[in-house]
Amino acid sequence: MAQFEEHRGRLAQFEEHRGRLWGIAYRIMGTVADADDAVQEAWLRWQALPDEPPVTSPRGFLTTVVSRICYDLLGSARARRERYVGPWLPEPLIGGAVGTLPVGPVEPDGSGPEDRVTLDESVGMALLTVLERLTPAERTAFILHDVFAVPFPEIAEAVGRTPDSVRQLASRARKRVRAEAPRRTVDRAEHRRTVEAFLGAVMDGDFDALLSVLDPEVVWRSDGGGKVSAARRPVLGREKVARFVRGLVARGAEQQSLRVAMVDVNGATGLAFTDATGRQAGVFAFTVHEGRITEVDAVLNPDKLGHLDLDRL
Repeated sequence: MAQFEEHRGRLAQFEEHRGRLWGIAYRIMGTVADADDAVQEAWLRWQALPDEPPVTSPRGFLTTVVSRICYDLLGSARARRERYVGPWLPEPLIGGAVGTLPVGPVEPDGSGPEDRVTLDESVGMALLTVLERLTPAERTAFILHDVFAVPFPEIAEAVGRTPDSVRQLASRARKRVRAEAPRRTVDRAEHRRTVEAFLGAVMDGDFDALLSVLDPEVVWRSDGGGKVSAARRPVLGREKVARFVRGLVARGAEQQSLRVAMVDVNGATGLAFTDATGRQAGVFAFTVHEGRITEVDAVLNPDKLGHLDLDRL
């Protein structure tokens, strides 16, 4: 009986922090399956802990454990992604809020509030794509400190570095993210209106309207993973992207059962499509700046869509 009560207590403590742990794991790994595996492994390690001495801070302990697991996984994951067919994009999340987790106090490090990344922003497809260019240590340090406000000494335990080294990793990552993150609006209404205008232009076959909603330097990335037909390289520029989209629409018109819906993709309005046969499906995430689309991330690889219920579109 005592053992059962101990197990139940351990489980309750873990469940209290599960959402935070999954949020950290997804942002570090960029995939739902890896995030699920990391959280499950963290639970097994938590469950296997001896009763004595007691863990003084379950939240801190579990954060360190799941971060270390992800840090170790990320090294091998990066090697696989370098062999990936075409652009590699994170697995999309569809649904409501994805970033309403408490982060706690921030350790002073010279970065002001304007340098910090909100939880909603940190799960955006565009930023996650930028994070793919960081080293595993830089990405882990950035996510833990700049997004979840984990103190440097705790991050040092997760990545096996000194606190000063971790501080430098986070600083380097922050500078790179600031330099390479795309311009984007924080106005959700503006973002939605722009995506609506894009969808309207596509459905109406209005090429001029499509051009007007695209930024002159728009980038379109397609992730088919070699499993489905997709552009192997990013499509660059308004004219090329518009022609590319027009070609997609022409081919899609042959599929009378194709369904398209506006959905929330990683915290912002996007699009999802599927057909009645289930052979075609995809999710589109958009980056918007000043009423124009600057980036489109199209996830088409069926392996990255299996966790989504696209049949309900």
